[in-house]
Amino acid sequence: MSSFASRVLRGAVLAFLGVYFAAPFAWLVVAPFSTHPSFAVRMPDFTLENFPRLLQTRGAVEAFGNSVVMAGFTMLLVTLVATSSAYALSRQSFRGRDLVLYLLVLFSSVVTGVAAVVPLFTITMKLGLLDTHAGVILVMSGGLLPSSLFIIKDFVDGIPRAYEEASLVDGATPLQTFVHVALPLCSGGMAVIALLSFVQAWDNFLTPYILLRSPEHYPASVAIYAFFSEMGLPFLNLVAAYSLLYALPVLVLYLVIQRVFGFQLHGGIKQ
Repeated sequence: MSSFASRVLRGAVLAFLGVYFAAPFAWLVVAPFSTHPSFAVRMPDFTLENFPRLLQTRGAVEAFGNSVVMAGFTMLLVTLVATSSAYALSRQSFRGRDLVLYLLVLFSSVVTGVAAVVPLFTITMKLGLLDTHAGVILVMSGGLLPSSLFIIKDFVDGIPRAYEEASLVDGATPLQTFVHVALPLCSGGMAVIALLSFVQAWDNFLTPYILLRSPEHYPASVAIYAFFSEMGLPFLNLVAAYSLLYALPVLVLYLVIQRVFGFQLHGGIKQ
């Protein structure tokens, strides 16, 4: 095959892949504003009526509020616990530290998803947290902590110890050193795990579906099934509008973090 034919073939493949992956996003932008949406991507007969109808649907607004609460508290809990734990593992040398890290990697990669549903359901029920937002938040936070800890630990490891030693020499307590020296220097890593935790909790369907029983407690990821008929057919106008609104919080959070931190995907301080 000639060089020209190879470039044409490569360009055609890339164009096909681009259209293939861009089509769902194009549908998400176009379909919510169509009077009679379909699965095809086409210019809509523009209307805004889908959004008032969506907001009038029972449980739609409450589901968004539930998602904000669960994803927000999960993000805060994971970020705070992972950062403090990573700092301790990075700065303190104790017997069994490497074993702890190994076990975190092992269990976070093996005991996940469907494999952990039964034990998590049993533990949540025995703690009296079944059908509560607190139970869902704790379960999602526990699943996200190992990977978040390893991400933020790389940032903490990159902080020169001399900065903390100078702070201690000046009379600061270990807690003041952690808050005023370590946290600002690993703020980029905290932003990364905060975004990842929020997105994972916001998109999580299985955990709230299993642990919640009352429809008024459902998050948006579960409540979207209210827009399907008894035969399992979707009301596309409502599903499309709901999907667009569902994607906006993640997009806004991404833009805010990118604007503030610029996604510094390197640990600590550049030497």
